Amino acid sequence: MKEDFQVNLFKALAHPTRLKIIKRLWQGEQCVCHLNEDIEFSQANISQHLKILKEARIVSSNKKGLYQYYQIRNDKIKNMIELAEHIFSDEG
Repeated sequence: MKEDFQVNLFKALAHPTRLKIIKRLWQGEQCVCHLNEDIEFSQANISQHLKILKEARIVSSNKKGLYQYYQIRNDKIKNMIELAEHIFSDEG
C-alpha cells in the first residue's frame, strides 16, 4: 500500500504540466480559471491534470461559489521538488 502511494506520487509529479501547476500553487490557493492564465492548455485539460494530482494526494480542493479552488496538501511536496532542483544543479 505504501509503495503504491509512492509510485502514484512520483508518476503524478513526472509530467511537465503538473509540475507547472504545482509550482503555480506555491503562491497559494488558486482556481482553474487562474491556473490556465500561465499554462498553455485549456481549462478542461488543466482540470484533468488536477484530478491526477488530487488522486495522488498532492493537492486538495474546496468549492467556493461556482469555482473549485486547489492548494498543495503538504509543504513537503515543495521540499521534494526543491531537492530535485538542487540535485540537478549540483550535477550541472
